[in-house]
Amino acid sequence: MDHSQETLPPHVLIFPLPAQGHVNSMLKLAELLCLAGVHVTFLVSDHIHDRLLRHTDVHKRFEHYCQFRFQRISDGFPVESSRSGSDFLTELVDSLTVVKPLFRDLFVRSNRLSSKLNRPVTCIIADGVLSFAIDVAEEMGIPIIYFRTISACAFWAYFCIPQLIESGELPFKGNDLDVPIQSIPGMEAFLRRRDLPGICRVGDSSNHGLQFLSIETRATPRARAVILNTFEDLEGPILSHIRTQMPNVYTIGPLHAHLKTRLVATAPLTVPTSSNSIWEEDRSCMTWLDAQPSQSVIYVSFGSLTIITRPQLMEFWHGLVNSGKRFLWVIRPDLVTGGDAEGQIPTELLETTKERGYIVGWAPQEDVLNHEAIGSFLTHSGWNSTLESIIAGVPMICWPYFIDQQVNSRFVGEVWRLGMDIKDTCDRVIVETMIRDLMEVRKSDFVHSANRMAELARNAIGEGGSSYCNLDRLIEDLKLMSVQSRT
Repeated sequence: MDHSQETLPPHVLIFPLPAQGHVNSMLKLAELLCLAGVHVTFLVSDHIHDRLLRHTDVHKRFEHYCQFRFQRISDGFPVESSRSGSDFLTELVDSLTVVKPLFRDLFVRSNRLSSKLNRPVTCIIADGVLSFAIDVAEEMGIPIIYFRTISACAFWAYFCIPQLIESGELPFKGNDLDVPIQSIPGMEAFLRRRDLPGICRVGDSSNHGLQFLSIETRATPRARAVILNTFEDLEGPILSHIRTQMPNVYTIGPLHAHLKTRLVATAPLTVPTSSNSIWEEDRSCMTWLDAQPSQSVIYVSFGSLTIITRPQLMEFWHGLVNSGKRFLWVIRPDLVTGGDAEGQIPTELLETTKERGYIVGWAPQEDVLNHEAIGSFLTHSGWNSTLESIIAGVPMICWPYFIDQQVNSRFVGEVWRLGMDIKDTCDRVIVETMIRDLMEVRKSDFVHSANRMAELARNAIGEGGSSYCNLDRLIEDLKLMSVQSRT
C-alpha cells in the first residue's frame, strides 16, 4: 500500500429517497460528514434538486464545503409533477425501474462519480428502501450502509411483516382495528391493528406496496450497517430487537439538533438558520408568533405528503376555532383534494379568527417548534416532525396519514407519553377536546414528560452522549473503509 495515500479522505455517495423527509435528514447527515472532512456526493432526483434550488439556500450553505457536490438523477417523472398523497408509494415503486439502471451507469462510467480530488466512491450510504443500491454496490465492490429515515419502531414493524402474515394477523379478518397484535417482539403489550403501518390495512397480503416495503426492509441485513435517526434513550428497547438481526446500528439522532451542536462547536458565532425544505417557507409567521403569549399557540402541520378532503379540513378548522386557542396552521397549496385549500374555508370563518389564527403555505418548522409561544403540535407524526417536537419539548396531538406514521403516533401517545393519538377519527368535537386536554386539563403532565425527553435528547447529541459517540464511530468506520479500498 502507498502510505502517502492514507490521509486521503473517504468519498461517500449519499442517495436518499426523493421525498422531503428523507432528503432533509440525509442532507443533515451529509453536512455532519463534511464537517469531519469527508467528501460527499449527494445524489438527488431532478425534481428534488430543482425545488431545493428554488426554495432553499442549500447551494450557498454547502459552498463552504469544497468536498461536497450534488449529482442529479432522473426519477422517471416530469420535474413539475406532483409527488404527494396516497399514490406516492405506487409512484415510487414505478420510478425505481427507471432509477436502477441509471444508478448503475453512474458507477460503470466512474468518472462521473469522482470527487474534486479525483477520489472514487469509497462507501455508499443509501436510503433503506433502495435495495438495488446494494446490488450495484456488491457488483462494484463498494461497501454500503443503509440509512433508514423512519423511526426504529416503524422499521421493526416493517421487518416483522412476514411474521404477521405467517401468524395470520395479516391480512385482517373482520373490521375491528383494536385487535391486539402479537407477532412484533417488543410491542405485544400495546400495539393494535390500527397502529400498524398504514400499508398493512390492505385486504391481500400479496399487495404490491406491502410486499415492496417488506422485501426492501428484509434486505437491510445485507448492508454493512444501519444508520437510524433516533437516540438510545428514546427507542432502546426496540433497538435491542433490531440488533438481533443487524448488530451494527448507528443511532445518531435527532439529526437536525445534532448538526446544530457540531456547528456551534466548530464556529459558535456563525451558525446560520438554514433549511432543506422543498417548499417555500413563509417566515412571516415568526413575527406573528413573537406577539403571542408563552405556550399559547397550537401549531398545525400535516407534512409534505398528506392529502385531506374538504370535510376533513372543516372538521379540523371548527375543532381549532372551538377550542378557543391561538393557532398557526400550515396549509400547503395541494393539501386539500381539488387544491386551493385556503380558498375552501368560508370567508366569514377566516375573518372571525384573524385575531388568533395564522395560516401559511409552509413554515420554518424547526424555528416554529422552538418558539416560546408554541404550546402544542397537531401533527401527521412524520418522523422528522416527531423528533423536532421531542427535542423542542412540545407535546403532540397525532393524526397520522400513512406508511410509518401510525406506528409513530402510538409510541408518542402510549409509550413515551408525549401527547395523544387521534388516528382514524376526524371530528371537530374530538379535536376540540384533545386540544383543551393537552393545553389545559393535563398540560403540566404533558409538559413535564416532554421536557424530560427533550433533556435526554440533548444529552444524546452532547459530547460523550450516545448519538455523539455513534457519529464519531461512523466517521472512523468510513475512514477505515476508505483505507481498505486502497489496499
